[in-house]
Amino acid sequence: MREQIRISPSILAADFLNLGAELASVSNADFIHYDVMDGDFVPNISFGPGLLRAVKRGTDLPVDVHMMVSNPDEVFRDYLDAGADILTFHMETAKHAHRIVDEIHKRGRRAAVAINPGTAVSSLDAIIDYLDMVLVMSVNPGFSGQQFIEHTYTQLNKLKALCSSHVVRPLIEIDGGISPKNAAQVVAAGANVLVGGSAVFDAPDHARAVEEMILPRDLSVS
Repeated sequence: MREQIRISPSILAADFLNLGAELASVSNADFIHYDVMDGDFVPNISFGPGLLRAVKRGTDLPVDVHMMVSNPDEVFRDYLDAGADILTFHMETAKHAHRIVDEIHKRGRRAAVAINPGTAVSSLDAIIDYLDMVLVMSVNPGFSGQQFIEHTYTQLNKLKALCSSHVVRPLIEIDGGISPKNAAQVVAAGANVLVGGSAVFDAPDHARAVEEMILPRDLSVS
C-alpha cells in the first residue's frame, strides 16, 4: 500500500533565542513536535503551556505535543487549552488512559499514546482502538541528540501486528535518533511520522533537512 510519510521537527533542538525564525524555517514539514518534560518522569525540564501558545502564534502547522510527565491526568487539559492539535501522553504514567483520550476527542483534537523503549507493545492492547497515533520512543526520553536504539525495529513490528489484529490504522510516530541515515528503515518497519530534532535544526538548511528525512515523501511500505 502507499503511505504518506509525515515529518515532525522537534523544537527541543531549535535555537530558542530565534524560535520564530526556526519555526518559519521548517514550514515545509507536516507537524511541529513540542516536547513537555517535567524533571520527574524524565530527567530534563523543558516547555509548558505558555510557550505552546507562542508556538501556535508562530506557525500554521499542527502542533504535536508530547507530554513526558508523571501526572498526565492532571495536566493534559492545560495543553489542550493552549492549543495542542495532537496530544500524546505516556502509557507508563497515565492513571485513566481512556478518560484522557475521550476528553481529547471531545475537544476535537487527536489523541496519542507513547511508549518507552522498555515498555511492552502489548500494554496498548486495551487502548489501541481509540487512538489516532502511537508514538514509539527509539531513545530513552529526556534529551535531544541521543543514539537510536536498534530494538525499536522489533517494537515497530509488534505494533504493526497489534494494529492488524485490531483492524485499526493509527499513525505510527517514531522519536529519537532519527536522521536521513535510518529514516527509510524505520518507514519500512512501519513508522509513518518521523520526529527529527538535531537532524533538522543542526543542519545548515532546515527546510532541506526536512526533505532529506525521507525522499520521496510517498513510499511503498508493507
